[in-house]
Formats: sequence, structure tokens, C-alpha cells
Amino acid sequence: MKFLLIASLAESLVNFRGSLIAALQARGLQVHVAAPDLPEASPVRLKLEAAGVVVHEVVMRRTGTNPIADLLTLWRLWRLMRRVQPEYVLGYTIKPVIYGSLAAWLAGVPRRFALVTGLGYAFQGDGQRNGLRELVQRLYALAFARVHAVFFQNPDDEALFRRRKLLMLGARTCVVNGSGVDLSAFGMVPLPRGTPCFLLIARLLGDKGVREYAQAARRVRAIHPSVRCLLVGWIDTNPNAIAQHELDAWAADGTLNFLGRLDDVRPAIADCSVYVLPSYREGTPRTVLEAMAMGRAVITTDAPGCRETVMHGDNGFLVPVKSIDALEQAMLKFIEDETLSLRMGQRSRHMAEARYDVHKVNAMMLREMGIE
Repeated sequence: MKFLLIASLAESLVNFRGSLIAALQARGLQVHVAAPDLPEASPVRLKLEAAGVVVHEVVMRRTGTNPIADLLTLWRLWRLMRRVQPEYVLGYTIKPVIYGSLAAWLAGVPRRFALVTGLGYAFQGDGQRNGLRELVQRLYALAFARVHAVFFQNPDDEALFRRRKLLMLGARTCVVNGSGVDLSAFGMVPLPRGTPCFLLIARLLGDKGVREYAQAARRVRAIHPSVRCLLVGWIDTNPNAIAQHELDAWAADGTLNFLGRLDDVRPAIADCSVYVLPSYREGTPRTVLEAMAMGRAVITTDAPGCRETVMHGDNGFLVPVKSIDALEQAMLKFIEDETLSLRMGQRSRHMAEARYDVHKVNAMMLREMGIE
């Protein structure tokens, strides 16, 4: 039995789906993956192949809506499926969901599934995106009509898709607790001593709340100069990306300590006392789950996908989307009461164990796909 997993970012197959791949293999399936940027001898490809995964490089533009390029992506995926003949196909993120699902239907794959890990920039922003939003939603509806089930990572996204009639009446859906987190790999670590240190890990996009974090950090540091505010991530090709000159200015004036893109984020999480994600919307943010598992209090937004990870006043604080004032005040609370980060961090670990264990999440997905 062959299972084909389709991604738009090669690294995510290891970082986000490694445990799912292992769970599929443990049940006797031969796992194939398809994604762009997987040339021979690339580090991600070598890791996957060392784990017994069959790797296929497929040209795919992760962003943009060039119709010719997207039709070519559909054709390449169809051709791959005709050659591999998988029994199961699962795509995640926008283009793998849309074109992977359509290609699987055209290729006659018996069991077809989609995983919505977030809405992306096409569902957010101002009126300039209305045309793109309409196109993406029509394509989603077309693809979802041809899969056996759709997985969502929070109930708000599922409700939005149903409200906009992107799912057929009676369509089978399942809400899972994000991608889960490996509780053994992300174990509890002691809090650093001294003044609280804050951390944000994200692709450097406006919709991740990076600008709000930088402005709140500047205000907090004006009051408490010894406070450190760390930033981990990289500038993306997304239209909503932070500009290089913004990042340079934050680093130059000491607002943020930019650590760049890290293959292993655990040392950065261990170095912080509070994790911050002022995102406008998420599926379920993996970095928040990793910080929770390592025993860190969390400040995030009262937004879909984010609000599920924090019980306000228990393991952290929820702030309104785009509110620099509220974010600043939440950060100041941890500086003024140093017992908060310890107490809330312990609660975060308990919540991670109860709700976000990756093995529990994967077991639910496999069960819904009929894989026992």
C-alpha cells in the first residue's frame, strides 16, 4: 500500500510531518512524498530517504497564481500519481491541497484527503486581495468536492469554509489539534535566570504580527532596557513579507535580537522565558506548541488557531489582533511579576501533554483515513 504526501515546502516534510510519516510506515505503508526543491543530495531529501521514504521532486511555485504554471503543477502531479499508483493521497497547504486533490481525482486514486493548516494571505488583508481570494476559494470548493475528507486544525477555519460554502453539504471533515508536538523531543527546560526574555519564531510576514512585536518590544525596552526580545525566522517570498530594511533597522537600534533561520529552535526557546506570537490567524501554530511543550508561557492573539492554545490568565495571555498597546501591557506583566512565567509555563506543559501530543493527533488522522 502506497501513501503519497504532497507539500509545497520541502523542509515541512521533516519538521512538521516526520512523525506522521513514521506512523504511516509503522502501519506497513510505503510512504512517498512530493514537493519542490528536493534535488539529489539535498539535506532534506537525504533525511527522508534515510528514513525509508520515496522522494519525488515536483516543480511547484509556492506563491503566485500564474495559470500556466499552476496547470503545469496539476499535470506534473497527475503524471506522478499515474506512475506511482498510490492508494492514499494527502496534500497540505494551498497548492498541494487544490492541485494535489484534483490530480488525485483525475488519476483515480482511491482515497483522497486534504489538510488545511491555515488560510494564508489569500484569505486575509485588504480589498486588493479580493480577486485572489475569490479565485482561491473557488479552487478550494472544486478540490474539496473531490476528496473523501478534509482535516482542519481549528474549528474557526472549518466554520468559515462551511459558511462560505466551500464544502459541499454533508462533506466529511475532522478538526485535529494542529500538527501536534513531539513531547520527548521538546522536553521541559528550566527558565533562564534574570530579566524576562521574549521570543517570536515565524516566517517574517506582516500577518504573523512581526511589526507589532517589534513596536511593542521597542516600547518595553524603553522602560526596561535590559529586556531581550529575540526574533527567529526568514524573509519569505510571500507578498506580505517584511522588508529587509525593516529587519535591519530593528536589529541596528537594538529593538530585536535577530537570530536568523534556525534548523533547531529548541536552544532559542530554552533561552526565552515567554513566547510571543501576535499572528492575525493560524491553523494551529506549531511554534506555540513547541514552546508550550518546553514549559514556556505564551502571549498570542485572540484569533482563530491562536486562541485555542492559550487559556487567558492560565498559561499565558490573549491580546487583540494588531493591538500594540495590549501586547506591550502583556509583556510588561511578565517583567513586573517574575512568578508568572514559571507558573504559566508549567501550565503550558500540562496542556501540551493533554491536548497536543503528536502521537494522539496522528492516531486520529490515521483513524479518519481508515488506516489502523
